[in-house]
Amino acid sequence: MRPWFNAVTNPYLAPFDGSLRHGRCTTKPPRDVPDKKTLRRQLKDLGEEIDDLQRMLYAGDQFAVLLVFQALDAAGKDGTIRAVFNHVDPAGIRVTSFKRPTELELEHDFLWRCARELPRKGNIGIFNRSYYEEVLAVRVHPEFLKFQNLPPYRSEKSLWEMRYESIRQHELHLVQSGTVVIKFWLKHSREEQRQRFLSRLNEPEKHWKFAVSDVHERGFWSKYMQAYQAAINATSRAWAPWYVIPADSKSYMRVVVAETVRDTLKSLKLSYPVQTAERHKMLDQMRKELTKPGS
Repeated sequence: MRPWFNAVTNPYLAPFDGSLRHGRCTTKPPRDVPDKKTLRRQLKDLGEEIDDLQRMLYAGDQFAVLLVFQALDAAGKDGTIRAVFNHVDPAGIRVTSFKRPTELELEHDFLWRCARELPRKGNIGIFNRSYYEEVLAVRVHPEFLKFQNLPPYRSEKSLWEMRYESIRQHELHLVQSGTVVIKFWLKHSREEQRQRFLSRLNEPEKHWKFAVSDVHERGFWSKYMQAYQAAINATSRAWAPWYVIPADSKSYMRVVVAETVRDTLKSLKLSYPVQTAERHKMLDQMRKELTKPGS
């Protein structure tokens, strides 16, 4: 039986048949993209739409939404999350950032620490990195596996295949339980990353963002591209889609992410709960009580 949710379509939706090739995924916006001022205005309008939709999501208390953001360093995950949800009631969203696993987290299966942070019904949960690190960063650096106390497995290849299968089943379970899962790869070019790193080094107020490991990881660029391609091909499905968003222009990237979130929420056909005749009668009675003199 197919899940109830189907991905909204746009030019950046990853295919579901395993045919994605990272080299064909652009990092640049279209030539006819509006100017930054226009994009900022569009983003503000989209943010207000998302806020309205989130209120209906909360009131309906039927669905949850999980947004997963993955990217290499300096792609703009933090800024995008902040900009897209700037106008959304913070009571209805929660952002969780996943760093290096703790000792406690390493004593559990690789999905455990993220499963604890899943959004409740009526809420939007945002993962800044996620369980996908276990088939991205860990695949690029398989030496991390020695800290995970794993049972025997035939080969690294079989391990990644098992993890892809676990992720697919996990996301299918979430969708069948009422949680919409959409995933974003914010894909910038290697040259754009270099320029952003230089900006961090040249501007004192950005020094806190810079880590020596960021430059070290650039040496694994090709391996990361292959890891992203493999992970997306293995886990992009109509009910749990990936969107590969061009990230060389932050203003354009943010608008595309916001449009995708807005369109996804609209596809749920959200509305405020319909009140029964009995409840209308009760509300009328309460209105009368509150309008009495001295009430």
